[in-house]
Formats: sequence, C-alpha cells, structure tokens
Amino acid sequence: MAIPSGSESIEISLDSPERFLNRELSWLEFNARVLDEACSGSVPVLERAKFLAITTSNLDEFFMVRVAGLERETHSEHLIRSSDGLTSQEQLDAIALRTRRLLRRQYDCWHRQVKPALRESGIDVVAREDLTEPDRRHLESWYEDDLFPVLTPLAVDASHPFPVLSNAGLYLAVTVEAAPDALAPDIDLILIQVPSVLPRFVRLPANDDQTRLILLEEVIRLHSSDLLSGYRILDIQGFRVTRDSDLSLADENVLNLPEAIQAELRHRKRGTAVRLEVERRMASPLVDRLRDALDLRRDSVYRLPPPLNLSALFELVELPGFSLLRDEPLPPLPPEHAPGDGETWFDVIRREDVLLHHPFQTFDIVIELLEQAAVDRRVLAIKQTLYRTARDSRVIQALVKATENGKQVTVLMEVKARFDEERNLDWARKLEEAGAHVVYGVAGLKTHCKALLIVRREPDGIRRYVHLATGNYNENTAKLYTDLGLLTAREEIGEDVPALFNVVTGYSRPGAWNTITVAPLDLKNRTIDLIERETRLGTVARRGRIVCKMNSLVDEDIIDALYQASQAGVQIDLIVRGICRLRPGVRGLSETIRVCSVVDRFLEHTRVFYFQNGGDEEVYLSSADWMRRNFHARIEAMFPLLDSDVVRVAQAGLEAVLRDNVKSWVLQADGEYRRLQPGDRRRIPFRILDAAPSGDEPFRSQIELYRWFERRQRKKKTEPATFHPHRRAPDR
Repeated sequence: MAIPSGSESIEISLDSPERFLNRELSWLEFNARVLDEACSGSVPVLERAKFLAITTSNLDEFFMVRVAGLERETHSEHLIRSSDGLTSQEQLDAIALRTRRLLRRQYDCWHRQVKPALRESGIDVVAREDLTEPDRRHLESWYEDDLFPVLTPLAVDASHPFPVLSNAGLYLAVTVEAAPDALAPDIDLILIQVPSVLPRFVRLPANDDQTRLILLEEVIRLHSSDLLSGYRILDIQGFRVTRDSDLSLADENVLNLPEAIQAELRHRKRGTAVRLEVERRMASPLVDRLRDALDLRRDSVYRLPPPLNLSALFELVELPGFSLLRDEPLPPLPPEHAPGDGETWFDVIRREDVLLHHPFQTFDIVIELLEQAAVDRRVLAIKQTLYRTARDSRVIQALVKATENGKQVTVLMEVKARFDEERNLDWARKLEEAGAHVVYGVAGLKTHCKALLIVRREPDGIRRYVHLATGNYNENTAKLYTDLGLLTAREEIGEDVPALFNVVTGYSRPGAWNTITVAPLDLKNRTIDLIERETRLGTVARRGRIVCKMNSLVDEDIIDALYQASQAGVQIDLIVRGICRLRPGVRGLSETIRVCSVVDRFLEHTRVFYFQNGGDEEVYLSSADWMRRNFHARIEAMFPLLDSDVVRVAQAGLEAVLRDNVKSWVLQADGEYRRLQPGDRRRIPFRILDAAPSGDEPFRSQIELYRWFERRQRKKKTEPATFHPHRRAPDR
C-alpha cells in the first residue's frame, strides 16, 4: 500500500510489513538526491558534471549487485518476498520504473543544463557534424597513429558466434551490407568495442582560452568506412551491457582463498547480463537481436540518448585549470595536537586522545604515525586491518618498511572487499614478499572494522597505541569522505584491540571486552540494549534522546526497537546518508523520529551514535552501519569516546548536520525526500557551534564545520600547552 505524504493520520502496526520502506527503492531515492546536486544551478559546473558521473557509476554498481541478486531470486523454486511484502519481480518492476524516471532527468540535466554551461565556460564537447576542416585533419592523424591500432571489429554471423561482451564496456553495433565479392557476404552486423585504454574525450585544436573535445565513439563513427572497407554501412548505434558482478564463494572454507578469489574475478567478467543500454535510435530488430543474444527480458532494455555511460564525465572533472568552475578549495587542516620540538606522535597520543575528523583534518597524521612506527627502534609490532586502500598506498609502503626494519607486522587483508579484490590481492602479495604475516580474512565473514595497533616498549613497560576509525586506510578517499578516527593510548582500549586481532587472526574465543563491541559476536544485541535503555528512560521521565549518523539503516530488528522507543516518547534524530527503511513521523508508530540526509561535496561516511542516557551522555563510533550484513556477516567494531573534548568534537559534527538547511533532505513517511529550507523547524540537542539558534540563516554543514575547525586551530595556537593525561567524560 502506498503511504500518502503527511501520513501522521495513517496508522501502521508494529507487525505490518508496511512499517518498512523498500531497500532498493530507498537506494534509488538516494541516487536521485545525488542527481539533484548535478541539476542545481548553485553548484559549480564541473562539480555538477562530477555528480552526473557519480550518479551513473552508482547505478552501474546497483545493477551489478542488487538488481542481479533480485534476478537470481526470480529463478528460485520458492516465492521470495522482502520484509516490506514485495516479491522479487515486483521489486524489479518498481526499480525499472523509478530508474527510467531517474535516467530521463539525468540526460535532460546533461543536454539542457550542464553541457551548455560547460560550453559557455570554455569546455566545448563538439558534435561530429560541427567539426571544422582543421578538426578533421587533426583527427585523421590521431586515428591512424593512436586509435586504429587498438580497434578490433568483430563480425557476427553463422560462423562467428556472438562474442562475450565486457561488463560495462561500450560497444558500437554497425549494421552493414557486404559487397558481393566480400570474404563473408552474409555478414550484416559488426561489433566494435570503444577502447577503454584511450580517453573517452579526444582533444581538438583550440585557442588557449578554450578546450574543445569530441567523444571517442564519434571519432570511430567518423572513420568507420575506412575501418570497415568492403562494407556499406547502414547504421551505427552504441550499446552497453551490465553483468552480475557480485562475488560469492560457494564454499567459504576453501583451501586457498586467494586462488578462489582470482577464479571468481575471472567469472565476474562473464557474469549473467542484467541490463542492456542502447542509444535510443537503435532499430528495434537490432535491439531484439542483442537482447536475445544476452538472454534478457524486454524490461531490462534501457533506451537512452547518447552518450552512453556518463561516468566518463569524470575525465572532464579532472581537466587541469578551470578553478572558477570548481568548489572553493578546502585543504585538510593540520592537527590541533601537533608534536612539539623533538616529539613524535607517540608523545602526543600518550598525553591525550586525538579525534580526527576527515577530510576537514588531514589523514596524513595516521600515515605519519605508521611511518614513525616503521623506523622507531622501540616499536616491536604493528597489526592492522585493511579493507580498501589507495592505488599508490603510503600505508602499504610504511608496513613494508616496518617489516624490512625487523618489526613484527601482521595485516588482515580483506580480499573480499567488493571491486577492490584484485588490488588487495596484489598488496597482500607485496606484503608477504617483504616478510609480513598476511591473513586473508575470516571464513564466512568480511573483516570491515578499521583498526591499527602499534606495540612499543617504553621505559615504564609495554604500551599499546591504537587507531580505530569509521573509514578506510585510504589517503585518497580520506580527502573526499567524511570520517572519524580515534588515536589513543588508553589501557582499557589497548587491552581490547589485541584481543580483537587475536579473534580475527587466530579464531580465538574472546574474553570480556573493556570498551569495544564486536560483530558478529554482540554488536547487534548491544545496539538494541542502548536503544532500549533510552526507551525505559523515555517511559519514566520522557527524557530519552538518540542521535545517530550512519550510511544505511536496514536491519528490521533495530528499526522495530527505534519504533518502540518512539512510542515511549524518545526523541530520535537519524542522519542516514543512503538507504533508510524506517518510516518517520507516522502517528502511533514513529511520531518522534526524524530522518535527514545530507548530500554535498564530500561523501558523508561517519558512523556516530549518541545516547543521552538520562544526562550521563555516551557517544560511540563504529565501522558498522545498522544493516543485517554488518551485524551478522562482517567483523565490525563499535567503541566509545571517553575524552570530554573528543566527545565535544563528535557532537559538533552531529550538530552541524542537524543544523544544515542548504544540503539537507528530510525523509517523509511515504519514502520520498523533501529539501530542508531555512526557517524549517529542527531539533538541535547540542550547542557547540557558533550558529544562530533560530536556523533562519543558510547553514551548510560541511562548510560550517570546516570553519569551526579552523577557529579551533587558531585558538589552540594561542593557548599555552597543558598536560592532561586522558581527560575523562563523566563516569559511566
């Protein structure tokens, strides 16, 4: 049943499937919010092109994984329904309808808004018919020298079966008529892959104040008669295939996990087709021929205006220059707690906990700590989990150096990190060659927690230095994603983290934890306990308060616990970037729950959980979203913030997002999102930032939070240094 907007008049019971929004449609709503940034005239035009590219790459992965999974379910012997009551086929039908609307808007944005704005700003994507004679001479030379050698036409006829097409590769389908004396006169179709080894946008001659480009497939079209001599070309149309790319091992207890992953990666390239995108003018008989060859249903075909695959717009975003067409630079700020003369990061962390908020504060601190540990004669051992790393990773380089310097280095390399499997296997081999101990994940689970342990012998004994975080050890994405990382030398955390590593590297049974909570052991139960504690407080004194920030809210048991907390009067603010299956604001079910989502220049990635606890506030960070897979199929860690200033920094981040009225969206009970406007009523539990309490002025959270860190840094420089060995938040 469709829930109308303003559904406070609608009653939904705690046992009704309607209490959950559909996961897949909720994700598509997130991608629509990303697309809205591309369509916004207030966003610089190259940033708008970037959001168009992100929308496409997001949608590709959605089809490769989520839609592919639903397609597999439709072939099951049993009827499978989602917890919101839809069958797999009903979900596929709804996805196709919503996706077509999204794509129409995306291409309208490119052709009517972004492309003309780029042309006015000096970046002109030229059509083939607009080429000048100098352009054609330039392209003739480039075609002969660079393009022709890498093109491979593939004929399709009785003796040339339909080839296996690359996942997400762009192809041209050329319908031809062969000459009577041709070697194969029956050929009527030739496929040409647009080579991914060359730039998608080819430069044309231009003045210094202008950049002129043409799409690579247009250059192929321009020279198709030369390439296919002996044929009369009737038509050329582009198409693209998306395949099932979810990697799953039939047997998690394989003898050689790296070899099994490599075999699965080879299979991924030939996975079952789940989507066919064609240029909209492709003749229907040719569409049917391609569809039959790929064994696809009609509703899996998407007719689009060219160019297919707008993720190629990332190339435009990376053009040098054009600073006025980009966001104002916000370079990562140096740390507030920098080492003094003759000090290292070990001295700083021994004095006080340090909470880093990326990308506002630099991730280089974590790398510098690792690099210092690699050469420090007192460091005995380094242990680290790695899920996603940079292509040219300084983290890996530091670990290799530490190994070469005789440190005992243990790395849990998660080789099942989706779409990063091959890179992680390569890094694992490099670490093993250097002499590090590499553990290839845990059977049946993905290791998703972000943990670093450095063991150091000091004059007063062994000390453990720990980094726990919400994001990956990737210095590139740390400039693009918002994440939090805690550096600490606290004994209670320092005792827990070695036990965590023993669990994931030696499968040992853990004892009692001092501070951290680990999935799949007890994270879900602990989370529900924290929510139920607020529920009891809300029932007794109407004082319960929960503020949580995450990427996705999917788990049904957690959602039901939040509904029960709302019914007890607990005020709940949920900041959920992407998927949210909870319906907020429904009378008798979720009246006190508000859900917002911020989409801005940085990808919101922090996972922060605040519980008022009757005034004895608790704040936790975690690597885990509130999803079933995170609670049951991954190794995750949640940990408390125990330093009062660190707690304040985390609360400031929550406050900033709750104040946002420029890039914030509010979820309605029907599953749609509405942009928050200045003057809209909001609930602000913290008063840390320098902001007007009324909320009538525009407030863009990411910009305002960066400015707040700038002010803190300036203030820190003027304050005398003080020694405060681990300030404590109020005792529990």
